[in-house]
Amino acid sequence: MTTSSRTGNTGPTGNTGRTGPTTPKAPAPALLRTAAELDALPRPAGAERAVVMTMGALHEGHATLIRTAREAAGPDGQVVVTVFVNPLQFGEAADLDRYPRTLDADLETAAAAGADAVFAPGVDEVYPGGEPQVRITAGPMGERLEGASRPGHFDGMLTVVAKLLHLTRPDEAFYGQKDAQQLALITRMVRDLNFGVRITGVPTVRDPDGLALSSRNRFLSPQERHTALALSRALFAAQDRLAAQQALHERAKATAPGAGGDRAAGLNKLGEARAAADAQAVALARPNGAPAAVRATARAILEEAAARDRHPLVLDYLALVDPADFTEIPDDRESGDAILAVAARVGETRLIDNIPLTFGALT
Repeated sequence: MTTSSRTGNTGPTGNTGRTGPTTPKAPAPALLRTAAELDALPRPAGAERAVVMTMGALHEGHATLIRTAREAAGPDGQVVVTVFVNPLQFGEAADLDRYPRTLDADLETAAAAGADAVFAPGVDEVYPGGEPQVRITAGPMGERLEGASRPGHFDGMLTVVAKLLHLTRPDEAFYGQKDAQQLALITRMVRDLNFGVRITGVPTVRDPDGLALSSRNRFLSPQERHTALALSRALFAAQDRLAAQQALHERAKATAPGAGGDRAAGLNKLGEARAAADAQAVALARPNGAPAAVRATARAILEEAAARDRHPLVLDYLALVDPADFTEIPDDRESGDAILAVAARVGETRLIDNIPLTFGALT
């Protein structure tokens, strides 16, 4: 993955053979290894502390989180980045061992994005005496989708997030919307247990080809990456289908008999008589079919990727869920927010992605 850098290009200047000036690197953030060192970090007077929690292997998605935190905290505020590979979130030891550790590169990325400090404790520092006996339980929401595929994952995630919130004591914490279920659970934990911190979600960052940035993307071969693009293609095709269907329903309402005004004049105004007539037929035939259409559109693309002879996609789940509790949206849903989420394995790499949707946005 690419990382942010403020280092400029150098090159010859005239015929002297000397190189031109380079942009100086951002100051290195303070590297803190223990809770005592973190506790000794002075808080900004009259300003806020923002935190970005990561498991390292930082990429542009993480850099975006840090830059967002930097902007929110302001020049007088403080941005702390945590780097900790949490063993409680991994069901298999092999997956934990395989997770990349790149602290030196992470420090450079954090510095370029505007971090003031990086808290990178070891496992013994976070869990002295072994795994904690008391943990946060994610509840019913944590048993759905990712929780069903990775039992105990969200309990481990919430436990370490709670610890890191207590240790860092931020005013605001930033998390990526790519991990939508994680963000929803953290938000719920903070609200239910009265943590004194604001939780802010930051939109998913994607590569130019559409693949959502992830530390696991580095494990994909070029052929596997081509297959993995089906995830984002499925999500955006579903989003386009919803937008088109809702636009058709709007046109049908505007040109239907009894909608007010002269129907022929309405058709002429739109300049799309045939499209408006088709829209009326769609509206009359299937007024509440948008959720089913969204699911079907995404599934068709994923099934095509799964049928490939080489490097096929192995679908874990495709779900259209309520952002409040991650229960499935019924097919007769006419309005409201939703999340279309997908998880799949390509080769040995498991990937997740999602996109927010709003039903009835045009009505």
